[in-house]
Amino acid sequence: MSIEPGSAGLAADLVAVTRGVQPITQKWSFRFKVWLTWATLFLVLCVGLGSLGLDFGLIRQKLPFMLGLRLSPDGFVQGVALTLLVTALSMIFAVSAGILTALGRLSTNPVAFGVATFYASFFRGTPLLVQVLLIYLALPQFGIILSAFTSGILALSLNYAAYLAETIRAGISSVDRGQREAALSLGLSRQVIAWKIIAPQAMRVIIPPGGAHFISMLKDSSLVSIMGLWELNFLAQSYGRATFHYMEMLLTAAVLYWALSIGLELVQHRLEVKFGRGYRAV
Repeated sequence: MSIEPGSAGLAADLVAVTRGVQPITQKWSFRFKVWLTWATLFLVLCVGLGSLGLDFGLIRQKLPFMLGLRLSPDGFVQGVALTLLVTALSMIFAVSAGILTALGRLSTNPVAFGVATFYASFFRGTPLLVQVLLIYLALPQFGIILSAFTSGILALSLNYAAYLAETIRAGISSVDRGQREAALSLGLSRQVIAWKIIAPQAMRVIIPPGGAHFISMLKDSSLVSIMGLWELNFLAQSYGRATFHYMEMLLTAAVLYWALSIGLELVQHRLEVKFGRGYRAV
C-alpha cells in the first residue's frame, strides 16, 4: 500500500506538533495532580476535624481577635498581626547581624574571626527558649531592662543571625574568586563588586535555606508568649483556658501558622525563580 507524498507530509507535521504539545500537557497534568492531591488531603483533614465535634461558633467568635483585627487591652496589636510584626522586625535585624557575622567568618583578622565563630557557636549551641529567658530575666540584673516585645525580637534576631551567617557565608563562598579579581582589574570598587557581582550570584545559594530559616522563625515566634506577649500562640492558650475548648483554639492557631508559612513559601519560590533565571538550562 502506497502513501501519497501529501499525506506523508501531513502525518509528519502532526507528529511534530504532538511532540511539541506533549511536554506541555505532561507539565500541566503533573501540576493538576499535585493540586488534586492537596485538595483530597485537605478534604480528608477537614472531615477528620469535623468528626471531633468542634465548636465552630466559638472559633468564629474568637477568630477576629486571633487575626489581630481587634487591639489588645493595652491598645497594642495582637494575634497574627503581632506575630507578623515580631517576625518581620526579627528578620531585618537577623539578616543585618548575619551579614556582619558572615563577613567575620570570612575575615583573615583573627579577632574578627574569633568573635564571629564564638557568637555563632553560642547561639547555635543553646536552645532558643533559654536565650529568650536569659535576655528577658538576666539582663535586668545588669541594669538593662527591656520590654517583652523588645526582648522577644532581640532573642529571635540573635539566634537566627547565627544560622543565617553560615548560609550567607556559603553563598558568598560559592562565587568564583576569579570574578572578583577580574572586576578589580577592571577598576570596579569593592562596593560595586559586592552588590552587582557577588550578591546576585550568592542569593541563588542563600535563598532556599534562608527561606527555611524565616519560616522557622515565624513558628518560633510563639516562644515569646512565655513573656506575656499577646501573639497568636498566647491567645490560643488563653482562650483555651478560659473556655475549656483547647482543641478549637490550638487547631485554629495551627491553621493560621500554616497559612502564614505557605505565604512565606510562595515568596521564597518567587525569589528562587527570579535569582535563578540566569542559571536555567537553555
